[in-house]
Amino acid sequence: MKIVLFAGGVGSRLWPLSRKNAPKQFGKIIADRSMLQIAVHKLFPEFQWEDIFISTGQQYASIISEQLPGLPENNIIIEPQMRDVGPAVGLVVSQMVKMNPDEPLVLLWGSDHLVKKEAMFRRMLRTAEKLILKDPNRIVFIGQKPRFANQNLGYIEFGSQIERVDDFPIYTFTGFQYRPPLEKAQEWLIDGKHAWNLGYFVTTPQFLWNLFERFSPVLYTKLKKIQDAFGTEGYEKVLNEIYPTLEKISFDNAILEKMDPKAGLVISEDIGWSDIGAWEALKEALSDKVDANVTKGKIFLEDCHDSILHNETKQLIVGIDLEGMVVVSMDDVILICPKDSVPKIKKFVQNLDGTDYEHLA
Repeated sequence: MKIVLFAGGVGSRLWPLSRKNAPKQFGKIIADRSMLQIAVHKLFPEFQWEDIFISTGQQYASIISEQLPGLPENNIIIEPQMRDVGPAVGLVVSQMVKMNPDEPLVLLWGSDHLVKKEAMFRRMLRTAEKLILKDPNRIVFIGQKPRFANQNLGYIEFGSQIERVDDFPIYTFTGFQYRPPLEKAQEWLIDGKHAWNLGYFVTTPQFLWNLFERFSPVLYTKLKKIQDAFGTEGYEKVLNEIYPTLEKISFDNAILEKMDPKAGLVISEDIGWSDIGAWEALKEALSDKVDANVTKGKIFLEDCHDSILHNETKQLIVGIDLEGMVVVSMDDVILICPKDSVPKIKKFVQNLDGTDYEHLA
């Protein structure tokens, strides 16, 4: 089984720690290892370096080689330009289907995700592999049992249990549900028919390639030209000419929303998953209690609650009577905002383009 981790995003929701020239996946946000290193090492010892591939942008290839010295050079799949997730997955699949079309393939968005129950996660992947080996024309979705009524995530909706494999219940796939209102999220928390959608799934390259051909024929035709050049001396030239012309489209819109739900299966367990791609999500992942504070660096707090303070400077930050706040101090910029205002950060960073502060984005 081969595993592909996508590590090409900028991560502007974690600005100013994460920026275009220093995305979050390469930073040491929660430990003495980068998020990319944490994401990869949770796969060991079950998987080996030759089984792992990283999909990323050209500008990050050297960083990945430096942070993951055990990764074979040919296992870095380069996107010459960011064209959204649909083309990124298509590029990966176009190569994988040429190497081994029927070998189970795992796709993970691991560069800003934290999985605390790593051993269980590895077992789930092996269970999904068994299901795909039995029927290669399927997709097995890996879901996280909801821990609370989360309005900021998509959900996988599943039906009845059809079997049990390796002590994991296997469910039929019904469809996707996107960011729900609070009332609906509260219902889904307890109905036993919904899981947080992590974007993790296991399938075969050939099955995915067939879906591209069927549901995104224009995208498929261009990817096929890139695939034909793969392994030849002219590959980079063809890639650099065609890839930037691909339509910007999400993988969900291009493929998953159009596939027959009967082709899907679901494994949903509590693997201790958290998306730490935004400040409020990072706080939820690292704090044991909602009211607790999360700090890093030189911080001194007095009567503060439910706040996250991240200090990358040598200067001391003192917080008094803070409630639900985000404070991030870098050498060149300081961010201060309520946790509820974090969704506005991405738009703010985009608005820096063309200003005197564009270099901070």
